[in-house]
Amino acid sequence: MCIDAIRGTRYVGRYWQDIVREMYLIGTRSLKLILFGGLFIGVILAIETGHQLDEFGAKTLVGRTVALGMFRSVGPLIAGLLLAARTGAKNASEIGSMQLSEQIDAMRAFGTNPIHKLVMPRMVAALVMFLPLTLIGDVAGVIGGMVVSKYALFIDPSFFWNQALTVLEIDDIMVGSAKPIFYGFSISTISSYFGYYTRGGTVGLGHNTINAVVVSSASVLVMDFIVANITWSL
Repeated sequence: MCIDAIRGTRYVGRYWQDIVREMYLIGTRSLKLILFGGLFIGVILAIETGHQLDEFGAKTLVGRTVALGMFRSVGPLIAGLLLAARTGAKNASEIGSMQLSEQIDAMRAFGTNPIHKLVMPRMVAALVMFLPLTLIGDVAGVIGGMVVSKYALFIDPSFFWNQALTVLEIDDIMVGSAKPIFYGFSISTISSYFGYYTRGGTVGLGHNTINAVVVSSASVLVMDFIVANITWSL
């Protein structure tokens, strides 16, 4: 199915409206969730690391921890898990419902490849939208960490931003930007797979929707581990 979906990218122009629709549903409709998640992850990072660093008289370094954690590791991971839950459930339930109502069989009868029509647009939309969503969540987390550092840890914002901008390098941003691409591919294809092969009526649809979220979330964790090990070894 993944190979067929990749081959279907040559028909992007034909299914452009479907891709734009999925970009809106996957991307724009997830913006509030990503902002909320990124903001509070940054707040938690600032509070936890700030109090730990304060014991060594180094709480002004909290900006380094928050920025590096949000852009390189924790930010992309949390965004991936949130999108795995939302996008995975959406794809599996939508495609699964179409499978149970025999709409997919009708597509085949009319000569339409259901993988190209249903899976490919979701895959392309996820590949395009996951990166900007993750970066938005990262920025929200750093801003949240700055606010907490100012009012809870009494760190001047200039010190925070100086440390945050000093520690970030191009390699860190590139690593954090590469992860959402892998997440987008795995989440979109895994959730579409569970929806496409739904059997057993509404009970089977419920089971496959849950499995899509669980397996998509697990794939995010595994890929984060793999990408982190590869990048640090390089």
